[in-house]
This record gives sequence, structure tokens and C-alpha cells, in this order.
Amino acid sequence: MLALFQKFIDLGAIVVLPILIFIFGMILGTKPKKAFVSGVIVGVGFVGLNMVVDLLGGSLGPAAQAMVERFGLHLTTIDVGWPAAAAISYGTLLGSLAIPIGIGINVLLLFLGLTKTLMVDMWNFWHAAFVASLVYALTQDFTLGLYATIVYLVMIYLLADIIAPAIKKFYGFPNITFPHGTSAPGFLVAIPLNWVFDRIPGFNKIEANPESIQKKFGIFGESTVLGLVIGIVMGLLAGYDPKGVLQLGVKMSAVMVIMPRMVSLLMEGLTPISEAANEFVQKRFPGREVNIGMDSALSVGHPAVLSSSLILVPITILLAVILPGNQTLPFGDLATIPFVVCLMAAVFRGNIVRTVVGGTIYIASIFYITSWVAPLVTKAAQAANFDLGGNTSITALAEGGLWPTWLFVFAGKTAPWVILSVVLVASLAGLYYVNKVRAEK
Repeated sequence: MLALFQKFIDLGAIVVLPILIFIFGMILGTKPKKAFVSGVIVGVGFVGLNMVVDLLGGSLGPAAQAMVERFGLHLTTIDVGWPAAAAISYGTLLGSLAIPIGIGINVLLLFLGLTKTLMVDMWNFWHAAFVASLVYALTQDFTLGLYATIVYLVMIYLLADIIAPAIKKFYGFPNITFPHGTSAPGFLVAIPLNWVFDRIPGFNKIEANPESIQKKFGIFGESTVLGLVIGIVMGLLAGYDPKGVLQLGVKMSAVMVIMPRMVSLLMEGLTPISEAANEFVQKRFPGREVNIGMDSALSVGHPAVLSSSLILVPITILLAVILPGNQTLPFGDLATIPFVVCLMAAVFRGNIVRTVVGGTIYIASIFYITSWVAPLVTKAAQAANFDLGGNTSITALAEGGLWPTWLFVFAGKTAPWVILSVVLVASLAGLYYVNKVRAEK
């Protein structure tokens, strides 16, 4: 049964999500035709979004490699990117169990009224499998690995419930949330940073959202032109010839235009299911609401996110050069930076300057965590029979360096059962407060 379920998940998000959307739509009472069309549109949206992400990665990768060579970087740990991290995570029995465990916990928390999140994006349970694999690589305790999976999932559902109002307010997505292991942690990082930014004289007066930039800079504030300019600057930093510089500029401009349209297509497919879910819940549980748990890919098309992320690419490479003690060579996850900062942008209300500064601080911390965790990531990759491609040390920048990864590895190195139990109790208490106490106020 588990092997069959794994084969279904292995079909990939562009197949799995449409099927799940159709099934959920039918369960929620949507007419078969409407549910089917919604599922197909979501699948088409993800195909388009993946094409744009591939364009982004295929353009940034060579440019980043050229920048690395120009800067003369010689670092020992290669960033293989999130696709490799996901493959490593699901490559073991422990990792494959994350999906049924994630579904079971979601159903239980929904039944108890301890979450508003209905998780549809099951593919992204790999984030739980990733941290659990690191705990297992550290302790060789399978039971502890399963416990780490449970704790992480409860924590991510708490984050999903916390960030849902901000997603609705900033992105305008009603009843959508992102229980996404790459994006959700950045939300909590941005909150204290925003508090500090609000208290820095001068800096707190800077208005730098896409609308104000467009108003101040005219045509150069347009997201398409901004993408062109950023791409040209990156091409110059990479040492490209004029043809390469201009082509990279146009490609970055294309990303700025096409990605938001793919996101709109995804929302077109999701909206009927989201509405049906809330009608279903209101009939059976008056006063309660449900948020559809989706991939944060829905948010990366925002001009503030894309602009900030493109600026952060050369900054990330520069940080790799200047940070003392860093061992990580950024590469595979440079195209994943929009996912890292998308919820930070929501906290910063689309302020590009704050997102770039906050993102720089966050990425600096990520470098140190990835360098510290890299031996465990390499060990987990070997256990999953992952081809290291001749590298002796690997990591994934946008997953191996996030604070939840640090927390779970720190727990594994010190008092795993005690610390993970504290995290679990704190997460359950947070869910109770958010969904019971706060709802009554």
C-alpha cells in the first residue's frame, strides 16, 4: 500500500495536484465538471510556473557559475538545490512515511478544531522528511526520526495558520495558506527585523514597494523594465559579452511578466475549491473556516518578491565570498530565493529595500547553518543512494540552512526527545491559542 502511494506521489506535482483537487472538489460537493476543470487548470498553471522557474534557474545558473569563477570561489560544500534535497528526503523508508503521517496529522487536527489548514500540497511533505532524515543520520534512531516528522508537521501547520491572515492581506488570496517548509520560516524571521527597521531613523521612512518605485522612477520602475535592468547588471557581473548581457536581461524581464500570469491561472483553478471548502465547513461547523494549504509558488510572482530575489542573487554570491567560516558554494538554490523571501515580503508590506536588507541578513545566517549541517545532509544522501556527482560534501541552501533545520539538528545533538517534545507541546499550545482562544475574542 505504501509503495503504491509512493508511486502516486512520484507522478509529480503537475499530476498529483490536479487529481487531488478533483477528489477534494467532489468530496466538498463541487459539480464533477467544475471540479475536473479546476484540477486541470491547476495542473496547467503548475506546468507554466515550472517552465518559468526553469527559465529562471537555467538563466541564473550559468550566470552564477560565471560570477563564482570571476570571484575565484573555492568552497568545499556544493549547494545541489531543493530538487536534490527532495529526492534525498523521499529516498528512504523514513522519508516516504512523511506523506501518510502528514495526512493523518492534518485530519486529526482538523477534526479537533486545532487547525484551519486543509493540506492539498502533499508533495511538500518532503520538508518534514528532510529534517527527519537529518535527525536519523545523526542518531540512527528510527523511532526518533518518526517523532521528528510528527513534531515538524505540527509546527508547520501552526505556521500555516499564523501566516494565513498576512497572505490574504498582502497577496489578496482568501482562504489560502502556505504550509511550505522553505517559505513559512522566513515569516517569523521578518517580524523582529521589521520591528527593528521601524525604529531606524531615515530607514523607516523609505517607501520602496513596486507602486511607489514605479511612481518615482517612471518607466524604470515598471516590473518588466526592472527585471531587464537587474538581468543586465547580473550579466555584466558574470562577465558576459554584450549579446549574453542583453539576452539575460530580456529573460529576467520575461520572468517578471510571465510568472504573475501563471499564478493567476493557478488561482483561477483553486478559487472554486476554496469556496466549496468553506461552504462545506460552514454547513457542518458554523463559525469555522478552512484555508487550503498550497505551495508558496502562488506568491513568487509578486513584483516585490521577484525584484528583491533577483537583487539578492549577486548579494548571495558576494556573501559566500566575504563571510568568514562559510563553506557553502551557492548554486542549485539561487533560483529558489523567491521562495525563501516571499513571506518576508508580506511582513515588509512589499517594501523592496526592507526585503533585500532583511533577506541579506537571513541568507547570511543560512550560509552558516548549511555549512554546519552539510555533513549530515551528505550522510543522508548516501543513505538514500543519491549520486553525489563526485562531490565530497553537499547541501541545499534553501532547506539545509533554515532555522527549523538548525533547531532539529541541535535537538538531535543534545537532548532530542526533550527538545522535540518541548517544540511539540509549544506548537500544540500555539494551535490551541490561534484556533480556539483567539477565535473567541
